[in-house]
Amino acid sequence: MTFRSGFACFVGRPNAGKSTLTNALVGQKVAITSGRPQTTRHTIRGIVHRPDAQLILVDTPGLHRPRTLLGERLNALVKDTLTEVDVVGFCLPADERVGPGDRFIADQMTELARDGRGTPVVAIVTKADLVGKGKLAEHLMAVQGLGDWADIVPVSAVGGYQVDVLEKVLIGHLPEGTPLYAEGELTDEPEAVMVAELVREAALEGVRDELPHSLAVVVDEIVPRDEPAAGGVPMLDVRVNLFVERDSQKAIIIGKGGARLRDVGSEARRGIEALLGARVYLDLHVKVAKDWQRDPKQLGKMGF
Repeated sequence: MTFRSGFACFVGRPNAGKSTLTNALVGQKVAITSGRPQTTRHTIRGIVHRPDAQLILVDTPGLHRPRTLLGERLNALVKDTLTEVDVVGFCLPADERVGPGDRFIADQMTELARDGRGTPVVAIVTKADLVGKGKLAEHLMAVQGLGDWADIVPVSAVGGYQVDVLEKVLIGHLPEGTPLYAEGELTDEPEAVMVAELVREAALEGVRDELPHSLAVVVDEIVPRDEPAAGGVPMLDVRVNLFVERDSQKAIIIGKGGARLRDVGSEARRGIEALLGARVYLDLHVKVAKDWQRDPKQLGKMGF
């Protein structure tokens, strides 16, 4: 039996369903999701194991026309990733018309095909469950007109529609090779990055539109306690800093009397405990770093 292994990268404008699709293919949460655009800021590798293949998924920030230094660095991150993968999945949501942002990315994909690497691009119509069959057919025709795609696959990550078909299509574009990761590994992201992403996901729920662009989360430390929790379960102290750009944003995160920050901590703690396999004391601090998205020094400190 021929074994295939390699890397696939999802691109698309912000909020096109890339992170949700990554999680659906892996079968477990490895990338944070949010109803807000530009949620993803790091490439997350999710690993799909099959008897005949190993598919490593690279989830990137959404490609967009940058307005800040952070936006420029996120776009550079995406373009660097595109040069290192075996197949690209271009995600376009079925419930939104093809627009200028999609055409901008389609042009980038055309340039990728012209540069000599011949990287195949699969057009993935996401959120297919949100529209009727007629509208889905119209959308598929519009997507087909955007470029010369290796394949076009409609999917619903939430409903599971054709996720298995997409998996087979992506694997079909991988080279023959041996497994790149050990059986059972689902991601190669450092624990601190995953913890920070879980906190940021919890903090983004139900806030104003401008906050996702202004919120950065950095794990200060993860320290085991000498004494375990009740029942002998390991206990960890996790200290995390949340950075925003203005005092008004700090007030949004904290909430009246600190109520919202407590809710963020409770929500994030559940995911962190599942990730780390230990009881967690989560210590959150909200700080103002004025205009950090435009400050090279502060961007460097935050890992961008």
